[in-house]
Amino acid sequence: MQHLLSHMRRAIEDYNMIQDGDRIAVGLSGGKDSLAVLMAAHALRRFYPKTFYLEAITLDMGMEGMDFSPLVSLCESLEIPYTIEKTQIKEIVFDIRKEKSPCSLCANLRRGALNSAAKNRGLNKVMLGHHFDDVIETFFLSLLYEGRVNCFLPVTHLDRMDITLLRPFVYVEERDIRKFVKTNSLPIVHNPCPADGNTKREYIKSLLSQLDYENRGVKQRLFTAMKNSVAGWQIDNYS
Repeated sequence: MQHLLSHMRRAIEDYNMIQDGDRIAVGLSGGKDSLAVLMAAHALRRFYPKTFYLEAITLDMGMEGMDFSPLVSLCESLEIPYTIEKTQIKEIVFDIRKEKSPCSLCANLRRGALNSAAKNRGLNKVMLGHHFDDVIETFFLSLLYEGRVNCFLPVTHLDRMDITLLRPFVYVEERDIRKFVKTNSLPIVHNPCPADGNTKREYIKSLLSQLDYENRGVKQRLFTAMKNSVAGWQIDNYS
């Protein structure tokens, strides 16, 4: 936990993510990343100099076999208010639209539903579990498949909805999240999505793993290159 908190707090302070009185929703999918960011945010709240309120929101996308009861129990044990927001995302993406490449549409629908759920509950920020490896993978996906230098930002304000997205795990490596979740026996909820594990992102993840194995430190160098080249990642802009 101390390792995660160290990197999380540095990102929060580098990018001025949290202010006194913020009401923050954690997008709790039940995957390892969202579980870890929820636990870390809960721990951070105990000693962070700025006071903030925390809730958790899970999107029920209509997938068969989803059991959110472990998440209910976890949030109850942490005394964190928890909401399951029912959606028709699975029906729209797979049954109505019959998308052959569903990830982009699904991601857009999930973002919209999560942000709306947070806004409807009077929350002004949404905390997501995107980590260090997600940053590099997204950067590479943009380079290879879109031909542009781009990546999501550590902080994104959505003017239309007047809500702010936070990604406080951008300095946390995925392997550290895996270790934390395993060590603490956190209740991962399996994702039954038919596209899971068969995406361009999985290909890029494998490619970067091989590159880093053959050239130690290449991920960190790519991260540094991304921070220096993508607008909105420069720390000075947030001071």
